[in-house]
Amino acid sequence: MTFIIVRHTQICLVAYSMWLVTRVGRKRRLEPRQITTLARAVGLLILSSIGLLASPSLSLALEKYGRPLPSMEQPGGFAAREAEETLFGGYFLSAAFVTNPSFAARPDNTGLVGLRYMLHLETDLYKQYLTFYTDQNFFSDRTQGWIVLSEWDGTYAFTGMIDRFGWRIQYERDAPLDKSGLIQAYADGLLTSRFQAKQDFSWWQRVFPNQNLTAYAGGGWLFVNQSYFARPDNTGIALFRYVAHADLDLYKNRVVLYGDVNLFTDREAENKLNPTELDWIIGLALRFREDAELSVYHETDQPLGNAGLIQKYTAVQLRYSFDVPKRFWK
Repeated sequence: MTFIIVRHTQICLVAYSMWLVTRVGRKRRLEPRQITTLARAVGLLILSSIGLLASPSLSLALEKYGRPLPSMEQPGGFAAREAEETLFGGYFLSAAFVTNPSFAARPDNTGLVGLRYMLHLETDLYKQYLTFYTDQNFFSDRTQGWIVLSEWDGTYAFTGMIDRFGWRIQYERDAPLDKSGLIQAYADGLLTSRFQAKQDFSWWQRVFPNQNLTAYAGGGWLFVNQSYFARPDNTGIALFRYVAHADLDLYKNRVVLYGDVNLFTDREAENKLNPTELDWIIGLALRFREDAELSVYHETDQPLGNAGLIQKYTAVQLRYSFDVPKRFWK
């Protein structure tokens, strides 16, 4: 009986979210409800995720550089990808912002995020050399009752890996959902170089048999950008980005400490190479199944060089991955 209630609740939430998406631009209001923030966040997080975690998956999701999430790919999985193309794969995640003093719920910096839902889908067009992926991010506003979706960030990209080097061409559009307002959009290119301790250091496996360190770093250019800002307070126009990411596998890819750094420069500044914004994330992920994880992470987006708005939050997140090889289609 409990399972039926949970599944029914989840279906209703998803259907309601889809209905809201089809009504972009129409103003909606919810009466605020008096309820403990933490209890609301945890309750909604569990309801929206438990149904997905109850269903079996086929394999592990592919994992792309450029995502501020730890890879769910097992050691040796990257080599396996070279031998077999994937029909499609990805992951679904649901996160509750348990503390959020300043992270905005819309591109115009209004509201405060309460919940986040994200669907990541990707398909190999030619092995690991050419892949298409899309990220669909949805946020709700805790000041408007937590349920109503307030922002939709859509990302579409081509990406690939050649040996230890990666590339990406991406378009992103961030728009409000519950009312008309500011839309931020850009297109960029990114080049990165990847490092993996088990592959690059012969002694690592002998000294640390159950641990691994994977990292990448690189730079990008927002070659089309009229409205994506260079600071958290929505000033300037972003031009270049510098990224770095690291996953420290503490035990057999079951406990992963990860960090991510993203820097932007301002095309309107005198020095166009000097960073004007620093976004950083640090988190700990616990893999309780090969295709599912629970993580806690903190993000801070802050200006550099001048005082200004700092956006930050701490979230609890459930992520479920899936992967369908092309051989299943034959």
